Amino acid sequence: MPAPALSLKGRALRLLSQREHSRRELERKLAAHEEEAGQLQRVLDELQAKGFISEERVVESVLHRRAPRLGALRIRQELQAKGLDGERIAQAIAQLRGTEVARAREVWQRRFGELPQDAAQRMKQARFLAARGFGGEVIRKVLGGEVLEE
Repeated sequence: MPAPALSLKGRALRLLSQREHSRRELERKLAAHEEEAGQLQRVLDELQAKGFISEERVVESVLHRRAPRLGALRIRQELQAKGLDGERIAQAIAQLRGTEVARAREVWQRRFGELPQDAAQRMKQARFLAARGFGGEVIRKVLGGEVLEE
């Protein structure tokens, strides 16, 4: 006997139980299951009013999960893709800027561990860090072997 189909609210709650989602993400994922016009907006309004949908928690979740491995540029891109408010994204990125060099050095250390010996190695290591969203100045500091700034 097949299981009964989940309601729109049930689907939203199932998604939210797996990880934090922004309102825009839920709209995109649940749009195909909307049976009548405006139903999805009503469900999301209700969930937001009850505190189940929170942009603040989405930002905190992304920072907690991704900041140890990614730079501010990649994290900004991820937050923008989730449809979050620009001001909230700017605040989150400003929070990361202070630890950018240390986080880049940690990522680099796990992967390479020693400074590049020639131009080819330097480019390889720079591409690795750039692909993870670290900026050029941060990459120069890490690959230049500069002492960690306090």
